[in-house]
Amino acid sequence: MSTTNQRIPSLELGRIIAILAVITIHSQLFVAYPLYKETPWLGDFINQASRFAVPYFFLLTGYLLQPKLSRDPIGTALSYIKPLTIIWLVWSVIYLLMPFNLMTAMTEGYVAERSMYWDYLALTPFNSLLEGGLVHLWYLPALVIGVGLVSILIKANLQRFLLPLSIILFIYGVLAGSYFNATDIPSLFYTRNGPFFSLIMIVLGFEIRRLNISVSSVKALIILTIGMLIHFAEAYYLLSWDVDFRIHDYLFGTPIWALGFFFFLLANPSLGESKWVQPVANLTLGIYVSHLLFVIYLSNLAGFLGFELWKKDLLVWFGTIVISTLFTYLMMKTPLRRVLFR
Repeated sequence: MSTTNQRIPSLELGRIIAILAVITIHSQLFVAYPLYKETPWLGDFINQASRFAVPYFFLLTGYLLQPKLSRDPIGTALSYIKPLTIIWLVWSVIYLLMPFNLMTAMTEGYVAERSMYWDYLALTPFNSLLEGGLVHLWYLPALVIGVGLVSILIKANLQRFLLPLSIILFIYGVLAGSYFNATDIPSLFYTRNGPFFSLIMIVLGFEIRRLNISVSSVKALIILTIGMLIHFAEAYYLLSWDVDFRIHDYLFGTPIWALGFFFFLLANPSLGESKWVQPVANLTLGIYVSHLLFVIYLSNLAGFLGFELWKKDLLVWFGTIVISTLFTYLMMKTPLRRVLFR
């Protein structure tokens, strides 16, 4: 979700596609219908088909920051990390204070509703620390940690260890995460959080820019397809270990899939040359941090209105896209933008 003065239109379009995918995941489309053998396979497929999004954001960060990180690793990292940390803190406070279940808040009181959520967070303190006030904010600490590690290794003249270290962390993260039922490899916290997945994607983006790596559109689509097929094959295989199909953030095929998407956009830089792309792309960070609040409240509204199935899905998904975009756009016009969105 980062920006620089040198913009490639297709990569900006990629940010928009990715944020729509994130909203799609969190809107939980088709979770109760249609069913095949009592399983919402369409919803499961849509959920997992959107999992390239956050890896793409990490890739883009590494790609865009590479020149500055190479010249001034610590200074660049600090200037990048500070505003992101402020945003994470501000939105963590917002999500900690805002009631999620409006019916409970109205019937049992604000403190009762919030206390249940605070108690839930206290059950897993390490995860809560690495996520913040709501689960989707994990992206920001993971991004901060990833960029910080890259800058430290470059400063220490250990850049050659970036890729090996990131691969080791990634393999451990997958084996102790989605593959836990099969491996029993322990972890102090959910391995989606922290550096296990962010670092490898940031490093790959960094190296693509540093080495000026590019592939043709056809090869990029082949990479994308192979990665996506591996991801889905893994998700299907893990069903035999009683792992829900839809829970996977990262599998071994996910980075390959995201790389294919990224390379395809690089091979077609003019894809996002429409006038509307850049202004909307500039809103993606704000949409990311704020959108889950609107998912929650629109889900509450759907319950009050008695909306179910496709009516609820349409209200929550489309409503979140529209409202979070308008909210971010309007807030960007006010002094609050520096605190809320950097």
